[in-house]
Amino acid sequence: MSASPAAVSIDNLTKRYGDVQALAGVSFDVAEYTVCGLLGRNGAGKTTVMQILTGQGWATSGQVRVFCEQPFENERILADVCFVKESQRYPDLSVRAILAAAARLYPQWNTMLADELLADFALPLRRGVKKLSRGQLSAVGIVIGLASRSRLTLFDEPYLGLDAVARQLFYDRLLADYAEYPRTILLSTHLIDEVSELLEHVVLIDHGQVLLAGSAEALRERAVTVTGPTATVERFAAPYDVLHRESLGGVTRSTVSGRFTPADRSAAIAVGLDLQTVSLQQLVVRTTTRPREESS
Repeated sequence: MSASPAAVSIDNLTKRYGDVQALAGVSFDVAEYTVCGLLGRNGAGKTTVMQILTGQGWATSGQVRVFCEQPFENERILADVCFVKESQRYPDLSVRAILAAAARLYPQWNTMLADELLADFALPLRRGVKKLSRGQLSAVGIVIGLASRSRLTLFDEPYLGLDAVARQLFYDRLLADYAEYPRTILLSTHLIDEVSELLEHVVLIDHGQVLLAGSAEALRERAVTVTGPTATVERFAAPYDVLHRESLGGVTRSTVSGRFTPADRSAAIAVGLDLQTVSLQQLVVRTTTRPREESS
């Protein structure tokens, strides 16, 4: 357990929109000074969680705390929270004017970092935001999110329209500035393989419920894909949670989740099984695509 206090604490959070239940009993904590990945499929509830954390929505029931306080209509807490949304809308002003407004809004704003990021992404300062490309709009959001140096910064799919080089630049800049000026960063993304090495903590949401939550390192060690003769694979997999199974002829490949000791791995290899570590992205895919009745 981390010694850091919780920057984000959510307990039994439920959110309904009429007859639609977007969140159903969501609970998780994020320690301060942590890069946390908020993962899940489209419509899983990630953006709803972020909106409630940033005071742009309210809970139907449950408790939400940001730095130990309820964020809704809490100006003191929200002054040090920056939320960069995929669908972020800006006033019809120039890039320069938008960043000048951001500098006044965020107490920890760093102009030098903003200028470096503007050069990195080759953003045209005099151009109106209405004339920017999708990638340039994403870059504006990234500049604001990083240069704000807010105590809690949330990025909701911040990379849309950016090519691979620009996305890597964002990841590199995020990691470098986080190392020098630690804060809490909550990152929602579908490009899990690209960001997996950045993440210290992971929360996986599906159908408005938390399926996985914990340190990224522990989750990376949680699942393996085991391949070999069907009967041997089934004997090995029996004590574990089977996330996925496929067979061809007499050979079966199963992705299983559980606690694997060195002795377990040695025993599997001794009977001719091949064990491969499952990436964080594959763990997310297998966990969220298994039949719902199996995951209940």
